[in-house]
Amino acid sequence: MRFMVIVKASKDSEAGVMPSTELLTAMGKFNEEMAKAGVIEAGEGLHPTSKGARIKYSTGQNALSRGPFELTGDLISGFWLIKTKSLDEAIGWMKRAPFGKGDEIEIRQVFSAEDFGEALTPELREQEERLRAQAGKK
Repeated sequence: MRFMVIVKASKDSEAGVMPSTELLTAMGKFNEEMAKAGVIEAGEGLHPTSKGARIKYSTGQNALSRGPFELTGDLISGFWLIKTKSLDEAIGWMKRAPFGKGDEIEIRQVFSAEDFGEALTPELREQEERLRAQAGKK
């Protein structure tokens, strides 16, 4: 099973405050442990919303908003993509992540082709596999 671990934004991350050397070292060690266990597929931090944009889709003209955005529970500052046997295993790994008091993450399962059932026709499945193979070559 694949899971996206969403790291929630904070006042510091939105202000562009960079993590300390100590935190970067601890996070690097944690990422190495996940890599050795074959768990981590990707993981990145994100710039603050002041460097981002949102597009709200509607009938007719789409609305564009440039950051910064108000600090709410829906803002994220980073993510991991991990592969574990279960949600409980993902939780176990993330409980070990070197975060501090008040930091928050969210763990969400990523859809797999099987989750879509008959709606994912053989043609669509083939297209999905082709696109994943192309993306993996970059």
